[in-house]
Amino acid sequence: MKKSKKRMKTKIMMFFLALFLFMYVNNSSLFAAQKDETPLLLAHRGLAQTFTMEGIKNDTCTAERIYEPEHPYLENTLPSMEAAFEAGADIVEFDVHPTKDGQFAVFHDWTLDCRTNGEGVTRDYTMDELKTLDIGYGYTADNGKTYPFRGKGVGLMPSLEEVLSHFPDRSFLIHIKSNDPTEGTQLARYLSTLPEKRLRQLAVYGGDEPIASLKEELPSLRVMSKATLKSCLLPYIAAGWTGYVPAACENMQLHIPEKIAPWLWGWSNEFLNRMEEANTRVIVVAGAGGFSEGFDTTEDINRLPADYNGVIWTNRIDRIAPLYKGNFHR
Repeated sequence: MKKSKKRMKTKIMMFFLALFLFMYVNNSSLFAAQKDETPLLLAHRGLAQTFTMEGIKNDTCTAERIYEPEHPYLENTLPSMEAAFEAGADIVEFDVHPTKDGQFAVFHDWTLDCRTNGEGVTRDYTMDELKTLDIGYGYTADNGKTYPFRGKGVGLMPSLEEVLSHFPDRSFLIHIKSNDPTEGTQLARYLSTLPEKRLRQLAVYGGDEPIASLKEELPSLRVMSKATLKSCLLPYIAAGWTGYVPAACENMQLHIPEKIAPWLWGWSNEFLNRMEEANTRVIVVAGAGGFSEGFDTTEDINRLPADYNGVIWTNRIDRIAPLYKGNFHR
């Protein structure tokens, strides 16, 4: 009887040891296919003015807390996007809001009051009317003593159509700022007029409802929302150690917060390989993923795995691109 119990304990121990070894080997980047590729760089809002994140809330007017300007570019404008691509961006992210005349304005805030000399929301204005506003009106780095961009932003708010026409061969990430399902439907109907090749250069993220309605209309388009992220990652965390990739992870976009990433099976190389096979793009964002935190300094980049080759979200493409486009070594 004692020998039988001992053999049983030995078998159990051997089973768990084998299981542990399988999980380790199956999810270790040491055994993953290595790719000699540099990461893709995503420029959040193009090349834009940055600001302190201290005490920031959803309704904070970030134009009133910018750092002393180092360049003349304003977020979500054609010049800022041109500068971002010239600096080395592979993808540029921008925000869209509907207009009174059925277009989409490329603009960050929920209201016009913070950055511009206008009031209200974009849907109260036609695109031509929005062009008359000064989008540099509210920027200040010294608590309102000076406004370095006032008078310089008239006519700079572009439409979605202008952006895509101006950059016919560039990749973009489009952000629907609301949770209105009709905006997803409206955007899908516009994007559906584009060639399939162009759609492959685009991805969309935003609220659960507009993303669901957009995906229903355009199932081939890469999208992301909190709902799609959870539907992919929760079952993956539960069973991904086996190599299983849930169907919800296929043909999607994943924004992975830096603090969550190490808990994903196979992070980073094996995870990236699995998602690539599922035709899903992985973008890593800094910190816990709140308030568009980016990898904006060399110190930030050094926190990533040395061989990471997914997409990196940055607010300072001018600082980060030279680390990868030059001779940066870690």
